[in-house]
Amino acid sequence: AEAIGIGLQAFCIPGSVADDRKVGIGHGNLAAMLLREETKCFAFLAGHESFAAAEGAIKIAAKADKVRKEPLRCILNGLGKDAAQIISRINGFTYVQTQFDYFTGELKVVREIAYSDSPRAKVKCYGADDVREGVAIMWKEGVDVSITGNSTNPTRFQHPVAGTYKKERVLAGKPYFSVASGGGTGRTLHPDNMAAGPASYGMTDTMGRMHSDAQFAGSSSVPAHVEMMGFLGIGNNPMVGCTVACAVDVAQALSK
Repeated sequence: AEAIGIGLQAFCIPGSVADDRKVGIGHGNLAAMLLREETKCFAFLAGHESFAAAEGAIKIAAKADKVRKEPLRCILNGLGKDAAQIISRINGFTYVQTQFDYFTGELKVVREIAYSDSPRAKVKCYGADDVREGVAIMWKEGVDVSITGNSTNPTRFQHPVAGTYKKERVLAGKPYFSVASGGGTGRTLHPDNMAAGPASYGMTDTMGRMHSDAQFAGSSSVPAHVEMMGFLGIGNNPMVGCTVACAVDVAQALSK
């Protein structure tokens, strides 16, 4: 996977956005981490209105599982408990209702409801009331890798949760790989509205650069695209999904 990342970097045009962000190396490192047995938990972190992209994230984890001894635990962590339960019911996930004590910082699980008896029930879907609870959920599950979904409330939840959790993990001496979706920002928080400057894609892109180890522009708003990527087993984003898929195929070939 590391070699794939370096190879992708070699195709970046000097002076381009891709070259500036070293996207190939970051995505190669993501693939490497998802395939390592030390990585236990993978989270899709989002405002729930962008959980359509969760299907892609789950497919990425499923692809990685093909060459792992122990399957990745996969969770969804987003803003809004009602939304989390609705999404769980529609998709057959397991809804986990939590209660956060703001005085002690303790997170309690109130109940768990599995909405199917299929493999999809292994995906746990959490809803949080705010950033503090969202970070506590990350700690409860011991998230090693997360992808932030792009949505209309990135400044209120997913980017602050990922950034805060990363700081706490670093201080605790534990690894954590944060992937940020910074694309689609013109639709949500435009540079002109956020005073991010004409050279910036917008506020979500800027926040992503502050915490992420790899960054991409998502395509979850295009249903046909999501369906196609899910069919191929590479998620909803070509750069992230294809990197993981290629790493898995290489690993499978080497094991024969």
